[in-house]
Amino acid sequence: MIDNILTTLIFFPLLAAFLIFLFFRSGKATMWATFVASIIELIMTMPLMFNFNKGTAAMQFVEKVDWIPAFGIQYYLGVDGISVLMIFLTTLLTAIAILGSFTYIQKRQREFYLSMLVLETGMVGVFLALDFFLFYIFWEAMLIPMYLIIGVWGGPRRIYAAVKFFLYTLGGSLLMMLAIIALYFKHGAITGVYTFDILQIASVTYPAEFQIFVFLAFFLGFAIKVPMFPFHTWLPDAHVEAPTAGSVILAGVLLKMGTYGFLRFCLPITPLASIKFVPLIATLSVIAIIYGALVAMVQDDIKKLVAYSSVSHMGFVTLGIYAFNPAGIEGGILQMFNHGIITGALFLLVGLIYERTHTRIINEYGGIAAKVPVFATFFLIFTMASIALPSMGGFIGEFLVLVGSFQAFSNYAIVATIGVIFAAVYMLWMYQRVFFHKLNPKWEKLLDVNVREVIYMAPLIILVFWVGLYPETFTSYMHESVAKLVENIQAVKVAMK
Repeated sequence: MIDNILTTLIFFPLLAAFLIFLFFRSGKATMWATFVASIIELIMTMPLMFNFNKGTAAMQFVEKVDWIPAFGIQYYLGVDGISVLMIFLTTLLTAIAILGSFTYIQKRQREFYLSMLVLETGMVGVFLALDFFLFYIFWEAMLIPMYLIIGVWGGPRRIYAAVKFFLYTLGGSLLMMLAIIALYFKHGAITGVYTFDILQIASVTYPAEFQIFVFLAFFLGFAIKVPMFPFHTWLPDAHVEAPTAGSVILAGVLLKMGTYGFLRFCLPITPLASIKFVPLIATLSVIAIIYGALVAMVQDDIKKLVAYSSVSHMGFVTLGIYAFNPAGIEGGILQMFNHGIITGALFLLVGLIYERTHTRIINEYGGIAAKVPVFATFFLIFTMASIALPSMGGFIGEFLVLVGSFQAFSNYAIVATIGVIFAAVYMLWMYQRVFFHKLNPKWEKLLDVNVREVIYMAPLIILVFWVGLYPETFTSYMHESVAKLVENIQAVKVAMK
């Protein structure tokens, strides 16, 4: 193992941002320096991936130091099979989003790229923190750079979208803080030890009524982040107004923090309440799947269509997690990863064509496949991945979720399956109208993708087929952690009988 690798992963982007701020004055120099820093950060995740012990559910690469001992606060980091793929996804998408912004961001370039690095520190910290106080700091730290990215570099309604995003997320954060404080005092009352140690807090069995209170506070905070129906209304505005990089990170990483919260906190700490609320969460999940698909079907803006598709796809993730079996939970985690890759790629492609045409209205296109065949091929690949075509990653994730869901609650799984059909309808109908109708004369001189754009799309294409053809590469990381989680939940179910 490499000493302090987790601390390095968290704070390297922040250090890089500080040094770039001091020594690089031009926007172009800052742009390239930021990209190099993001690539170094991505490379530094490789020792984490290659040295990860897949045969244990224990936290690995642990770093633990007393920080504010009077209040039981520690600088406590660790990674397991639930979080390790999220770290890789975060560093990969950040590097790609920065490269994809080279021609998109024309104003305040230095501030934009430095904001991206600060945001990366917050995101990586969320997935590695094992102390509630530390976790909350990173969780809140992400709000500021993302608010700026949407509010400064977004579209015409960027201020409205940024404020809406901030208020929704802040509201969820305050509920989460309430749950954390309640756990701190309840754990202290039960054990005599007042601590914010997440694993230590999760090792205690709490009274049913208290679990329900804590679960609801956590649930509302994380449901807003996912976002689950009916807490989703901030998402389309944020996506549509955000610059391409903002949409990529928002869909690819930030939404996953809600489902990560369910896995890291709700299931281990409040298992009894989690079991009691399965009908509610399964119902909201299938509503999100169907509702998101139906609303996506009637959109005339490509970016808004992809945004609503996220509501639908994330419904599969929550449905799989609350199936409480290995297939469902592993499918949910894998679908978190797949959704980051696939939807991130779709937002990149939408941003790419918007730079050339300055429109996202579906009916203003038509027949452009003849002019941009490589772009059309890229878009087709991720369209098929989004509708879960076999041999692609989206299929494996949704298949596992549906298998787990059929085992746990077949009625919900049957309804969720309809969502797969609807996804094919809205994605293929959109693709047909954009690429295969009569060519709009305005696009006679439309330029196809360039070398830079091929470079940042290539790793996403590779991953889509890699997950689809050999998913064990990725699921092997999570087997032990998921098995332990399921074992604990099943033990609580048995005790309830």
